[in-house]
Amino acid sequence: MRTIQFREALREALNEEMRLDPSVFLMGEEVAEYNGAYKVSQGMLDEFGPERIIDTPIAELGFAGVGVGAAMNGLRPVIEFMTFNFSLVAIDQIINSAAKMLSMSGGQYSVPIVFRGPTGNAGQLSQQHSQNFESWYANCPGLKVVVPSDPYEAKGLLKSSIRDNDPVIFMESELMYGDKGEVPEEEYLLELGKAHIKRSGTDVTLVSFGKILKIATEVADTMAKEGVSVEIIDLRSVRPIDYATIVASVKKTNRLVILEEAWPLGSIASEITYHVQRFAFDYLDAPIRRITNQDVHLHYAPTLIEAILPNAQRTAEAINAVLYRS
Repeated sequence: MRTIQFREALREALNEEMRLDPSVFLMGEEVAEYNGAYKVSQGMLDEFGPERIIDTPIAELGFAGVGVGAAMNGLRPVIEFMTFNFSLVAIDQIINSAAKMLSMSGGQYSVPIVFRGPTGNAGQLSQQHSQNFESWYANCPGLKVVVPSDPYEAKGLLKSSIRDNDPVIFMESELMYGDKGEVPEEEYLLELGKAHIKRSGTDVTLVSFGKILKIATEVADTMAKEGVSVEIIDLRSVRPIDYATIVASVKKTNRLVILEEAWPLGSIASEITYHVQRFAFDYLDAPIRRITNQDVHLHYAPTLIEAILPNAQRTAEAINAVLYRS
């Protein structure tokens, strides 16, 4: 199977869906003439023209609103934010219009729109460009929130998101665009809301999603050398969450660790913890542990970034804790 970059997988998904459906278009800052801030849309202006690959001013509220209106009138916009940090300018349109329109209209207006772009830490970008918004948007009914962890998922999940009739928040990472992975040449779709068991195990369940899943894999490899079998669950989407897969895994391993790049309060890890203690409490042989960002803003200094973000050491310590290993 061929190997391509994460950005190339996203581009293929966009190209395929735009060729298939003339109602799909891409709009955002630098997506056309500049070929995309992260080169996801490279070459697309030449093929589809300026009516479907649309550059915008730095005005997220404005072009998000245009996208919502277009979706209500039968089109399928893909709105690219240069970073989801900038989506805060547009959050009124996302929450109060896109997410609520189907309900407010009594089912008369659906909003098939995808808001996509990078989220979270991407190096020394400091506090206003390093936040994680997965749990923010997952808190809102009416939205679906998708977080791919590799090129294969990026393509299959983006294609499904574009075809979905609900508004989808599609979270990427600047640190993943150059990642390479195997992606089939033939068309495929991945179901939204269905988690993937990335690695089977028997001793502990480790749940994660997005780019930080790399740490989960790294730790599982290390623990395997010590005789510990870690089952890794890649959520793929955090709204809806595939609770059934998580609960079934915990009933098998009897231990749960959740790894997430986000602040701890109101996190996806908190939600999963509640659900597992509600529906699998009697199967737990140890308290659930979670590894998140420290409860502070992400600073510029590399030493502080390292101290704040989840890492392999903290993840291994949590696994050892639930296994009662010294």
